[in-house]
Amino acid sequence: MRIGADTDICIGAGQCVLSAPDVFDQDDDGIVTVMAEPADEEAREAVRQAALICPSQAITVQED
Repeated sequence: MRIGADTDICIGAGQCVLSAPDVFDQDDDGIVTVMAEPADEEAREAVRQAALICPSQAITVQED
């Protein structure tokens, strides 16, 4: 799984952090940062969900 985060279109809603807090965080401006690769299938599913619910569609997921 490859996770992309487009910081240019992120609006700082924080849904990604709520969905997958072990993978995503926000910087001081509220913009998404990818902290780590998902450790297991549960975390990978949380990342997929975060991408689906991101209001600006700033998160992309490519399955390997």
